[in-house]
Amino acid sequence: MQLVRYTNGGAPQWGVRRDDDIVPLAGLREEVSYENLTSPGFLRLVEDAVEAAEDEAIPASEAKFLAPVPRPGKIVCVGLNYHDHAEEQDEEIPERPLLFGKSDTSVTNPEDPIVHPADVDQVDYEVELGIVMGRTAKHVSAEDASEYVAGYTAVNDVSARDAQFEDEQFFRGKSYDTFAPMGPTLVPEGELNPNELDVACRVNGETKQESNTEEFIFDVGEVVEYISGITTLRPGDVISTGTPGGVGIFRDPPELLEPGDSVEIEVEGIGTLTNPVVAERE
Repeated sequence: MQLVRYTNGGAPQWGVRRDDDIVPLAGLREEVSYENLTSPGFLRLVEDAVEAAEDEAIPASEAKFLAPVPRPGKIVCVGLNYHDHAEEQDEEIPERPLLFGKSDTSVTNPEDPIVHPADVDQVDYEVELGIVMGRTAKHVSAEDASEYVAGYTAVNDVSARDAQFEDEQFFRGKSYDTFAPMGPTLVPEGELNPNELDVACRVNGETKQESNTEEFIFDVGEVVEYISGITTLRPGDVISTGTPGGVGIFRDPPELLEPGDSVEIEVEGIGTLTNPVVAERE
């Protein structure tokens, strides 16, 4: 099941994508919430509502897809979490997840532009699997982590490398507005195995990153356990789980994003998230 937040000329609403169509969930008896998505009973209600509303389906091409979590309570990112990404940097495998934050206002929708800031030169792409929390989690074990997850989406962890390296910490370089495209769907926990998904990034149709979450150094359960041991995770918080090898800054020569580029990130079972790159208006 692929849930989508979208608009069709009116207010944002939730639906379920089926092939090339979207079935609206406007008639659902209970509100779609990240917490409700952790309930098998609620997901059965969604399935029943989709069957009942099939005749109201609209072509996906007529909908404007929106980020499934427009304003996360927080975005926690994991750095250096793929073996192949560590190898391309000649970095040792970390003993624990390396964490940093990203501003909630960096989130943007599928197809909306990534704005290349005027004050930075090195804007990079990063395909990542995003975990959307569905229940309040504190000191959750890796074995129980899935019970606290609403679902999974795709995140492009766009990064201003020069800001990141100049500051010697990540927040500014990761937090410019539009630097967290998210979507196009939200797949409920249990519908896929998050630790066995193909991931890829393409720029102007050319593949730049291609890997599988089997390359995770710390899998989804371990990441949730570690972060929830530090800070309370709440419904609607997003964890961006790290990127594989192939980022632009470590290519020889570097291959970074420029206005006019088009970036696609794809996560198996979730779909392809596409965004153009535009220059910041001065």
